[in-house]
Amino acid sequence: MFREKLAQDAARIQDQFDLVLGALDDLDVTRAMAYATEGGKRLRGFLVLESARLHGVDEGRAIWPAVGIEALHAYSLVHDDLPCMDDDDLRRGRPTVHVKWDDGTAVLAGDALQTLAFELCTRPEVGTAEVRAELALTLANASGAQGMVLGQALDIAAESAAAPLTLDEITRLQAGKTGALIEWSACAGARLALADPEPLRQYAQALGLAFQIADDILDVEGDAEKAGKRLQKDAEAGKATFVSLLGLNAAKARAVELVDEACAALDGYGATAETLKDAARFVIARDS
Repeated sequence: MFREKLAQDAARIQDQFDLVLGALDDLDVTRAMAYATEGGKRLRGFLVLESARLHGVDEGRAIWPAVGIEALHAYSLVHDDLPCMDDDDLRRGRPTVHVKWDDGTAVLAGDALQTLAFELCTRPEVGTAEVRAELALTLANASGAQGMVLGQALDIAAESAAAPLTLDEITRLQAGKTGALIEWSACAGARLALADPEPLRQYAQALGLAFQIADDILDVEGDAEKAGKRLQKDAEAGKATFVSLLGLNAAKARAVELVDEACAALDGYGATAETLKDAARFVIARDS
């Protein structure tokens, strides 16, 4: 049931991407933008839509920030795959953007997707000026040098560090690199409704960490064909992961604990939050 809901929201997001990107000039950069935003689980966009439903926000308003966060996530992947970053040639089972086109097109496509994210979050359809400003400000915080970019910078620094990261250090790194955008997504519904986002923030912080631990587990136990990317790169590079620091069994146990914490944070919403709880369970049960 949850996977069906996730797929339905992914299809809604893709339809909106088709409308938005279809209105742009037909150039390599816009074709690359469309290519980069195809596929994936759309978990972040789903969290925006479902947290909006939790607060009675119309989907016609919520779809814009849902597509916006997926645009921003896609930009981060395009840039992360570049030779100067992680140097990956496969993403979602297809050649990465810089491989299919070139480095320059990939940089520009990522830049354009990043700015598109803020455009979509501040569309008039989203809500009042107060709501749109709050979404834009918090997205800037989550995606920049206090959030995702910080996590990426710490990750790059770790590659040349004299010693592997400690558990506290890798937790901080992943709170930015992976967790910040997940947190923004889960809190978006409350912000659209001008409601208190704190329960959703607590939920998302636990969810984001569980997501990353699950990624580290998949990197060890997963199937590269299902994952659509190269696996075990961190182990080959000698980088610390939750699995290398905790051990496989302890990492799995910690992920389960975090899912329980995420679900408990939503208890105040009652049965209406069950789908978000299913999302937390999904992140450690997925195979890609």
